[in-house]
Amino acid sequence: MTTKRLGLIGYPLSHSLSPVIQQAALDYNGIDGVFELWPTNADELAARIAGLRRSEVLGAGVTIPHKETVIPMLDQIDSVASTIGAVNTVVKRRGRLIGYNTDADGFIRAMEEKAGFSPIDKRAVVLGAGGAARACVWALLDREATSVVLLNRTVERAAMLRDRLPAELRGRTEIDALTDEACHRYVSIADLLVNTTSLGMLHSEGEDRSPAPASCLHRDLLVYDIVYNPAVTPLLRDAERAGARTLGGLPMLVYQGVVAFELWTGRPA
Repeated sequence: MTTKRLGLIGYPLSHSLSPVIQQAALDYNGIDGVFELWPTNADELAARIAGLRRSEVLGAGVTIPHKETVIPMLDQIDSVASTIGAVNTVVKRRGRLIGYNTDADGFIRAMEEKAGFSPIDKRAVVLGAGGAARACVWALLDREATSVVLLNRTVERAAMLRDRLPAELRGRTEIDALTDEACHRYVSIADLLVNTTSLGMLHSEGEDRSPAPASCLHRDLLVYDIVYNPAVTPLLRDAERAGARTLGGLPMLVYQGVVAFELWTGRPA
């Protein structure tokens, strides 16, 4: 029997823990398969996706910076992924490549189970406007957050994210530029701060930087950094010093990976 293959598509990938988690799940379930890192630049993405059609491949995870650009290369998109506008999981079924988004489920489950925080009637600020931000904003609004403020260096990109939201959710979303001034204005009255940017990520250009000034953090805030490597990012370090509650990105990685594993294999994780 041919060994089945799965992998993570993105760039850079040297920080990723996905192979450790997914290989353990494959081995525990007795599946003859390997989970690999597949570093892929933008100009290599189309060829990489085409390679998923090989018989031994079950599918792939998709991460920064391809969660949005991968969509037109797939045969079908799940309804949740279509609404969010980002795909982080590709599953091959009967030769067709189907895109899913498991980030939204993983994001909410980690927050509720590991931090004991429900977004219902809460005010949230989300930093960044990429594929992960799309999932987080949609999940917060779907779980009845009072409001979500989206801060991004490029306001036009934040506007594109907001415009994709269903009309009934759009009215609870505000956008602004990601500046120190904006962080102070919105985070000072927020219940939740979520970082979806790559700032603070190990081996990234901004690994020593926080996306928000320490002076805007406060004790009544949950600071949720979806970056998981390192375990304590510059943002989380500043949050701890400010007396805020904190949550790193590892639980989200695990929980979204649970859903992805079950989609790929049909086995419970």
